[in-house]
Amino acid sequence: MAYSWFILLLTVVGTALILLLLHGTPLGRALHEGIPDRPRRRLFVASVSFFLTFGGVRAVVYAILHKIPPFHFIEARGRHIHHLVFGIIILLLAGYGWLCEIGSGADNSSILLSRLMSILYGVGAALTLDEFALWLNLRDVYWSPEGRASIDAIILFGALLAAGVWGAPLFSRKVKQRKLHSAKPG
Repeated sequence: MAYSWFILLLTVVGTALILLLLHGTPLGRALHEGIPDRPRRRLFVASVSFFLTFGGVRAVVYAILHKIPPFHFIEARGRHIHHLVFGIIILLLAGYGWLCEIGSGADNSSILLSRLMSILYGVGAALTLDEFALWLNLRDVYWSPEGRASIDAIILFGALLAAGVWGAPLFSRKVKQRKLHSAKPG
């Protein structure tokens, strides 16, 4: 059970650290000014927490397999509990929170709640997609060649998150340039 507490602690501490860095610091103000669009800010925060969680979980699993204390797999009654279970629970909570418009910007919800929901979404998605190969094979193939499907899923979804942040301004600039060129008298 030490692994479960460590993953929970890692998630809570990581979330708190990111929130601390983003709330009331020059980094948070720079993010707010650099990405003025609230949905794109949420995508950016989710993307950062997604990749940090993926790296952290891979490091923890590596430590477990190499018997580096205090890391151990989570077991309940002799059954291994995979971290995708925690990812699914976090995704369900974040989704429910957004259904209730917590941190969505639909009302006067705070930037802090918006960032918290974004971080939770990124963490949940990383924990879940890190074991994508398990979904496909219905057996643990984490470090095997079949486990490559998890890495592919992480890369594809991470690219989608990043495209939402960085792609939108690039596409909008192209549209503006085309409108400018078509509006000029020839």
